[in-house]
Amino acid sequence: MAYIINSDCVACGTCIGECPVEAISEGDIYKIDPSACTDCGTCADSCPSEAILPA
Repeated sequence: MAYIINSDCVACGTCIGECPVEAISEGDIYKIDPSACTDCGTCADSCPSEAILPA
């Protein structure tokens, strides 16, 4: 199960540096590539906006 980033994302960039498989891409709201996500949860743990949730 991949993680998703919801509309609470403020595009701070914290999660990008934490993702070990580089599954997150930048944008107004960041996005996680579900085929690349390994479900490790590191991004969710690092998100200050709590915008990253299990899908």
